[in-house]
Amino acid sequence: MTTARSDCPLCQTDGGRLVWQGARGGALLRVIHAEETGFPAFYRVVWGAHVAELSDLSEAERQWCMDAVMAVELALRGMQPAPGKINLATLGNMVPHLHWHMIARYAEDSHFPAPVWATAQRPRDAQHEAALNAQLPAAEARMQAALERLLAA
Repeated sequence: MTTARSDCPLCQTDGGRLVWQGARGGALLRVIHAEETGFPAFYRVVWGAHVAELSDLSEAERQWCMDAVMAVELALRGMQPAPGKINLATLGNMVPHLHWHMIARYAEDSHFPAPVWATAQRPRDAQHEAALNAQLPAAEARMQAALERLLAA
């Protein structure tokens, strides 16, 4: 395992509002709510140790990381209305610390169908965003339950 780096924001902070954190086989990871303006259902799965790539992990660690990504994706898919798409990205260009962006996307969002980092296609829909925000506690409860089941397995 690589130690924390003082120049890495994901080593020094949670990177958003902490939703869940756990360890399996000595490998720590966390799920955070990214709190990105205009995208209420934007989460990140963040690997605990400072590594840049999924291939830096052991086979068991990769499986644990991907199981966590799947748990978050399934929790987001349970929102109503269901997202049109769940965007998954592990860019790390700005922060080379292994983390997955997980974003529930809807045709009503300001950037759809473009990426959330592109230019807005339309004004934000405050009513739609409020409706999604109201569902986040239930989605997070589903995430937490699924992640706890993974730890117990």
